[in-house]
Amino acid sequence: MHYGTGMLTRCRDVLASEFDYCSDLNTTRFLKRIIQSEKPDFIAFTGDNIFGPSTHDAAESLLRAFGPAMDSGLPWAAVLGNHDQESTMTREELMSFISLMDYSVSQTNPPVDDLSSAAEGDVTKNIDGFGNYNLRVYGAPGSHLANRSVLNLFFLDSGDREVVQGIRTYGWIKESQLRWLRSVSKGYQGQKQDNNHLEEASVCAIPPAMVFFHIPIPEIQQLYNQQIVGKFQQRVSCSSMNSGVLQTIISMGVVKAVFVGHDHTNDFCGNLEGIWFCYGGGFGYHGYGKAGWPRRARIILAELEKGEKSWMGVERISTWKRLDDEKLSKLDEQVLWQSHPSFKMA
Repeated sequence: MHYGTGMLTRCRDVLASEFDYCSDLNTTRFLKRIIQSEKPDFIAFTGDNIFGPSTHDAAESLLRAFGPAMDSGLPWAAVLGNHDQESTMTREELMSFISLMDYSVSQTNPPVDDLSSAAEGDVTKNIDGFGNYNLRVYGAPGSHLANRSVLNLFFLDSGDREVVQGIRTYGWIKESQLRWLRSVSKGYQGQKQDNNHLEEASVCAIPPAMVFFHIPIPEIQQLYNQQIVGKFQQRVSCSSMNSGVLQTIISMGVVKAVFVGHDHTNDFCGNLEGIWFCYGGGFGYHGYGKAGWPRRARIILAELEKGEKSWMGVERISTWKRLDDEKLSKLDEQVLWQSHPSFKMA
């Protein structure tokens, strides 16, 4: 969202005819429109929620930026980008504050229990960054999966800026975070369907997962010459360091899609080694963009399978985008994953 202070924070990269009356309030209005139109169950924010250099009170800016989410009464979660901490709060303070906001289910970092099996002596303070956590989406009430996770949402802190061999680069996801990911994922490998419902166990016992972080990984650059859904309009601003995020995600065997921010005029989804990597496109009006190219939001739909007697696990994950134009235009709808892939026979 790149939120500043509200009415006095001007828009960037909009048409001349729009500039005079354009401010952070356009971002607020867009978020409200999306919530009212799509009626989501959950909202995820992928970082640069506020633009630190444009505010002298980070807490106040966070309250204004996330205001529509809190007013909606919907659960929501966020990670940090590379600009959030450039004001009056550290990254730890920002995530702590966000985790305490109304209806937020964000966490500063994983509980000690999540880390205890990663390596002896690991505790929350021994994981890099702030805003690493897993949200479990449970099955439908009344179903045999009501108390089991049917979808996992992993949030990671991709950092801000670092210096490597004297050269400034963007941050990256560290080995301690990847170790935590592997540990949590390993714990789900043992999750089994209730023996009383084996006849309905048409959905894999291990729940699918999605991952959210801000700074894209270097491999996304490979998608420039590949088939994608959406627009690839700017260079991938990733770190010069490759910490093995893609390999870790592949090894987990459960991640179906990854959602990143950072590059505002990229809004595509592309497939790397069987996993979809998707940008949302620029949402906020105080962030850079492209005049005449509407701000946009990515919508994600996870659908449950209907069994003979009750709802089952997730059978399909799909996505599309909504533009902040007169009609909230919908475009680039696609299926990211389904538990029963369709096939053709000759």
